[in-house]
Amino acid sequence: MCYSAQIEADFRKFEREYGAILSYRRFVELFWEKRQDGGWQKIPKAMRDAFRQPRTEEERELLELVTTADKEQANAFEAELFQQKTRLSGAERALATKPTKKAESDQRIATDKIARAQRNLADLQRNTPLDRDARIFPGHYAPVMIMKNGQRLIVPMRYQCRLPGWTEAMEKQKPGTYNARRDNLDKAWRKLFGFQHGLMVITRFYENVEREGENVVLEFSPQPSQDMLVACLWSYSRGSDGEADLFSFAAITDEPPPEVVAAGHDRCIVPIKPEYVDAWLVPDPHDLAAQYAILDDRERPFYEHRLAA
Repeated sequence: MCYSAQIEADFRKFEREYGAILSYRRFVELFWEKRQDGGWQKIPKAMRDAFRQPRTEEERELLELVTTADKEQANAFEAELFQQKTRLSGAERALATKPTKKAESDQRIATDKIARAQRNLADLQRNTPLDRDARIFPGHYAPVMIMKNGQRLIVPMRYQCRLPGWTEAMEKQKPGTYNARRDNLDKAWRKLFGFQHGLMVITRFYENVEREGENVVLEFSPQPSQDMLVACLWSYSRGSDGEADLFSFAAITDEPPPEVVAAGHDRCIVPIKPEYVDAWLVPDPHDLAAQYAILDDRERPFYEHRLAA
């Protein structure tokens, strides 16, 4: 399963290369929601930083939201640092006089939390972009291209699909819905396949693989290097009892090419060809064979792999 991917987060590239426009309303709603519910870090830094040079009033509004939320996050990390440094000092004093298991535990936990808070704070304040800024995991958000009223539209969606009719409690029982198996599209995914298709643009993907009895993470990169238009299914769930509305999606996966099998993994994302973009985004539910044909006639780059950094 594709558990992590390196996304294209620059919405201007979507505009320039795919003729897609930004759904400002959905971005504003998402930024507000994640600022309030503590989920700000689930929006990749690259996705937030894409608004650092606004051109319109709408983009300036989004930048203001990003700037405010980043400052609030920085304050939270600094407060965590102060709290854990105080905890560490207390543990070290106790260990110097009368060592106890509690003091040892406090020392270890505080040291780990200090290091994590320092990393998070440095990442938040860093201006130089890094690859990890655009990496997503299940539960994170990514820009997904869909079609609405004949216009390609960029909507931020959660990478873990809440299927139609599901509640938040139901999706917690089946956390693997960030991927949709091709051989299950007309079964578990039948309410979305043929109806609500999207595309996520990525440059590489990551998989967990067992090597010599241990789990390692491999990075798979297409050769030659290229953007890949990954076939997705998406869903809209109206919020209830104060819960925000949710746009969510899953990447379609299929049997892997030989080089992915040789690396030790049994699934692979499905990158479609550019000439099929509109046909994929506007499916005919009465002609699913045409959609399967698009998935079959996919881009087939060679995937180099290496241990992920």
